[in-house]
Amino acid sequence: MKDKVVIITGGSSGIGLAMAHEFGRLKAKVVISARNAVRLAEAASELRWQKIEVLEIVADVSREEDCRAIIDKTVETFGRIDVLINNAGISMRSAFKDTDLKVIRSLMEINFWGTVYCTKFALPYLLETKGSVVGIISVAGYIGLPGRTGYSASKFAIRGFLDTLRCENEKTGLHVLLAAPGFTATNIRKVALLGDGSFQGKTPRNENKMMSAEKAARKITRAIIRRKKVLVLTFLEGKLAIFLNRFIPGTVSHLTYNHMAKEPESPLKN
Repeated sequence: MKDKVVIITGGSSGIGLAMAHEFGRLKAKVVISARNAVRLAEAASELRWQKIEVLEIVADVSREEDCRAIIDKTVETFGRIDVLINNAGISMRSAFKDTDLKVIRSLMEINFWGTVYCTKFALPYLLETKGSVVGIISVAGYIGLPGRTGYSASKFAIRGFLDTLRCENEKTGLHVLLAAPGFTATNIRKVALLGDGSFQGKTPRNENKMMSAEKAARKITRAIIRRKKVLVLTFLEGKLAIFLNRFIPGTVSHLTYNHMAKEPESPLKN
C-alpha cells in the first residue's frame, strides 16, 4: 500500500479513523472526510502525529456536490485514487409505525446515496489504477433488523448496488469489496436517529463485549489488500446468522426479534 491513495468517508471516528491509522501504518496517503469539522481536524491531527500523510475534507456525503468535491480535491492533491472506502453512515432505532419518513430518507441519503455519489465520481480514477471500491455494510444488509427498517434498507441497497457494480466490471480489473463488520464498538448507536429524528444519545448494547473498531479495521484492511469480494465479521451474529437465514429464514427472524427485543428501552414488544 506504500504511496497508494485511500479515501475513507466517515473517517473522523470509529472504524473509519481506525482504518486511516491502518493504511497510514502501511505508508498509504490517506484522505478522510466527515461532516463535523472540529472532530475531523482532531482526527487529522492525530494521524499527522503518527507521521501519516493525510488530507481532511469536510463533506456531507448526502450532498452530491460534496461527494464530487471529495474526489476532485483528492485528485488535485495526490493525482490518483487507489481505494475508496464508503464508510460514512448513520443508524436508527424505532419501529416503522412510529418513524417519521424523514428518518428513512436521511438513512438512504447518507448511507446509500453517499455510496453511490462517491463511487460514481471516483470510478474513472479507480478504473485507471485497477483499484478498490469498498462498501461498509452490516449484518443488517443480509438480515432485516427490527427497529432499524431504514438502516437495513440502506445496507441491502448498498449490497445490491456494489454486487452489480462488481459484475459489470468483471473485465476491467476493478475490485469491489462488501464488508459487514457486525456489531462493533463505535459511537454509531449513540448518534442513531429515533423515530422523530432526534439522536438516541446512548447505546442500548454492552459496547465492551463487541469487536473493537481497531480489530474490525485490521480485518477490513487485510481483505482490501487481498482483494476479497465479501467479508463478514463476528461468528454468531454474523457468519452463522447469515448462513442459517438461507435455509431457515423464519427461525432466524424469530430469534432476531427476540434478541433485539431484549435491548433496554427496545421499541419492540418483548
